Amino acid sequence: MDRSSLSVSVTFFLLLILLTTEMGTMSAEAKTCETQSGKFKGMCMSSTNCASVCKSEPGFDGGHCQGFRRQCVCTKPC
Repeated sequence: MDRSSLSVSVTFFLLLILLTTEMGTMSAEAKTCETQSGKFKGMCMSSTNCASVCKSEPGFDGGHCQGFRRQCVCTKPC
């Protein structure tokens, strides 16, 4: 193998490794859907309380306080 074809082969191999690594991390990322809580009342000051209320709502597995108006936002996997 001459020097230029070896260089091309090594470059291709490294590019292939880089692309497969990137593709593996992309498929592992789960998307999270967010919706304002229907049961939480008042200003959200504690994400722990918000998450507890959201877990009582059907389909949601957590929640957090968000925004300037401090609203409780429920989260679930999409």
